[in-house]
Amino acid sequence: MKEHRIGIIMNGVTGRMGTNQHLLRSITSIRDQGGVMIGPDECIMPDALLVGRNATKLKKLCTLSGFENCTTDLDDALTRPGYQIYFDAQVTGRRYEAVKKAIQAGKHVYCEKPSGASLREGLDMYKLAEKHGVKHGVVQDKLWLPGLLKIKRLIQNGFFGRIMSVRGEFGYWVFEGHSIPPNRPSWNYRKEDDGGIIVDMLCHWRYVLDNIFGKVKAVSCLGATHIKERVDEQGDKYEATADDAAYATFELENGIIAHFNSSWTVRVRRDDLLTIQVDGTKGSAVAGLRECYIQHYGNTPKPVWNPDVKQPINFYEDWSLVPEQEEYENAFKAQWELFLKHVVVDAPFPYGLLEGAKGIQLAEKGIESWRKRAWVNLDTLN
Repeated sequence: MKEHRIGIIMNGVTGRMGTNQHLLRSITSIRDQGGVMIGPDECIMPDALLVGRNATKLKKLCTLSGFENCTTDLDDALTRPGYQIYFDAQVTGRRYEAVKKAIQAGKHVYCEKPSGASLREGLDMYKLAEKHGVKHGVVQDKLWLPGLLKIKRLIQNGFFGRIMSVRGEFGYWVFEGHSIPPNRPSWNYRKEDDGGIIVDMLCHWRYVLDNIFGKVKAVSCLGATHIKERVDEQGDKYEATADDAAYATFELENGIIAHFNSSWTVRVRRDDLLTIQVDGTKGSAVAGLRECYIQHYGNTPKPVWNPDVKQPINFYEDWSLVPEQEEYENAFKAQWELFLKHVVVDAPFPYGLLEGAKGIQLAEKGIESWRKRAWVNLDTLN
């Protein structure tokens, strides 16, 4: 077996997302499965160098993952031979300078979204990577969720007819921390620390819409800070200065209208933490993270409005569950495998830093729309 060893400097893996999705469920899992196969007798084998600010946490992660090397010194990591890729899962505000250093050190770069704290940062990183000739990518994990892959297959097979609208509901209740401990980091609710649900989630909706339904043309967004005071990890009260809910409508270039509610102040009574409904002239679908239900034109009931009697139709009965027709990997792992193939054998990878910048652009335009209380158009980025 010919083995291409590829070293990955993984910065910020002591955080929840970095530990679980990227280190353990992606890179460790890829190593344990025998690498990424690129031929009958050829594979890519990853090796991780863990970077962070807490040496104790890093050593525990080394024990947990089985990777041997870690450091609290990013500059030192970037000089070590044999590590071709730099990955960044730090908080957003630290990403720009670290990724710039990695690019200037000649590393291929892959990072979490948002790729920067501003559109200027996102575009600057893209242009710098292109100038230095390094390969680059941004995490766009939701494209590999089984529920969204099923919707994509339905579109490919013409199930919907002409799609008219897309409606997304995302979120759950994040506890304030006064009695029950909070279930998200406190920086998410401080604008000064680059927090806010618009910055977080509109980046996701940009690549979901662009890649599955149609290019985003314009946005109308209303944000809100519904919970004004929260409690941080040390038990101290703080003022929530960032938006914790966003109500956004998107006009796509092909005429589809999309609306996404994103909220950390909502209690879930739906199929999943994220549900997306697609309505077309011939059929509709409702997908969660994994499952997808469909209703064809011929199965659509014909209700009559009459609030004086109990509703005689069970509106759940006429929907069918889409069967499992393919195997689904962890969404983060699936994109990691594509990026590794991109670096080693130049396989296609369309999710580079320019796509990351587009996500930041939509978030900034959403905030501009909220401020102006008006529709805002999106310019072409290049």
